[in-house]
Amino acid sequence: MNIKRFFIGLLALFAFTTQAYADMYANSAPAVQGYDVVSYQTGKRPIKGSGHLTAHHQGAVYIFANQANLESFNSDPEKYAPAYGGFCAYGVSVGKKFIGHPEVWRVIDGTLYLNLDANIQDEWFKDVPGRIKAANDIWEDIKNTPASAL
Repeated sequence: MNIKRFFIGLLALFAFTTQAYADMYANSAPAVQGYDVVSYQTGKRPIKGSGHLTAHHQGAVYIFANQANLESFNSDPEKYAPAYGGFCAYGVSVGKKFIGHPEVWRVIDGTLYLNLDANIQDEWFKDVPGRIKAANDIWEDIKNTPASAL
C-alpha cells in the first residue's frame, strides 16, 4: 500500500512539474523577433542573436549575439528589455498592442522603444514625451489583455 501511494505521489509531482515547466515557456518565441536587445544600446544598429545564448525575463525569451551581451542582460535585464514588452510604443499610447518592428526603434533615456513601422514612428516622433507618458499611464491596464481584445 505504501509503495502504491509513493508512485501515485511521484506521478502527481511529475505531472505538476511538467505542466509548470510547459507553462513557463509556453510563449517561447524569441522576444524582439530574435534581435539582441543589448545591441540596441551598445552598437550602431541592432543585430540578431544566436539561439545558443538565451535568457528568460518576465515570460519572454531573449537571445544574444555574444556571451558579453548575455551577461550584460543578466546583470540588469530591466535596462535592456524593451518598453511595453516589445509592443509598439505608439500603439500602447492609444491603448493598442501592435507588434513592434525590431528595426523601427529608438533608445530614449536608456529605454528601448519599438514601433510598428516607420509611418507610425513618424507619428510617435511628433510628441515623444507625451506618447511615452500616455503609454506609461495605460500600460498596467492593458499589459495582460490579449491584443485581440483591445
